[in-house]
Amino acid sequence: MLVSAGKNIYLSDLIGFVMPKKRHISLKDLAKELGVSVSTVSRALNDSYEIGPEMRERVKALAEEWNYRPNPFALSLLKNTPRIIGIIVPDIVTHFYSSIISGINDVARKNGYSVIITSSYEQYEQEQHCVEDLVNMRVEGMLACLSQETTDYAHFLSLEDMDIPLVFFDRVCLTNAIPSVVADNQESARVATSHLLESGSKRVAFLGGSDHLAIVRQRRDGYIEALKEHGLPVEEELVVCKKMTYEEGREGCRQLLSLPEPPDAILAMNDTLAFAAMKEIKKHHLRIPADIALIGYTDELHSNYVEPALTAVTHQTYKMGEECCNLLLKQIKKREKPRQIVVPTHLSIRETSVKKPGSVSRNP
Repeated sequence: MLVSAGKNIYLSDLIGFVMPKKRHISLKDLAKELGVSVSTVSRALNDSYEIGPEMRERVKALAEEWNYRPNPFALSLLKNTPRIIGIIVPDIVTHFYSSIISGINDVARKNGYSVIITSSYEQYEQEQHCVEDLVNMRVEGMLACLSQETTDYAHFLSLEDMDIPLVFFDRVCLTNAIPSVVADNQESARVATSHLLESGSKRVAFLGGSDHLAIVRQRRDGYIEALKEHGLPVEEELVVCKKMTYEEGREGCRQLLSLPEPPDAILAMNDTLAFAAMKEIKKHHLRIPADIALIGYTDELHSNYVEPALTAVTHQTYKMGEECCNLLLKQIKKREKPRQIVVPTHLSIRETSVKKPGSVSRNP
């Protein structure tokens, strides 16, 4: 998606795009009407001394009459100074990523940059295509969140040879070589698990994603840390890590509920898994939180509107976007030693997590 001057255009929409009858007016259209060259029109619009005042007035009058608007992307390519940042996200429909994008876009615009947003749709091959497309669009730098399928990072490493700086956010890799911005994954999972244990739950399960993702390992480590702090054993059967999809989440929850001794609480890796678990728990005619407590992650807007309202780890998504864009702009200006910025989260306590009346959570 190209974002320029507040207007959003999805890159995928440009593929196979058919020009409507009422299309944008180009320099070529103005030149054809006036019977002059495109370069003459361009110079006239830019008040070049090479073009006489009469021609400049004719060009500007027609441009105004036809509502001509310059294309900032095309102009930047002509000037060989793109000032464009590319973004790769796993999807563009969730509030989590759209909020991060908002933070990125605001910082980019303040610094004279436009952004192009692409989606991997959680697919490794599509992610490779996104990198290739953005390189072809001559971006000055890239911001990327890994897809769930990505285990080979060659397509990202190739950017170094092309002198295109890269910053990862949320789902990251190669942190010793590439700058990144993340949430406090391990600490937030420790606090969330402790909250469940201190609010009346005794047997907490972890519903996570694919093990190759660092973000999954970090949140699982935080869950394990909390169990140890409370003198509880780590039971492998209570740790279920599948893909972070709704159907996989339901399957993982079914697996937990079918145990001879099922959990009485679940910490879900993200809200998609949390909502999947909520659906499955209700299907088994269990009460939330009386029979099984539940905490999600990322805190999508609808966490407040489900019944009961979902307790969730809330990210400062807009701030994450600001931080990663600022970090990338620094890399564009001058390459620095890779570093990682950790953005704190907080636990938003609602109805799904507290079994004991009056229980209080420890926020990070």
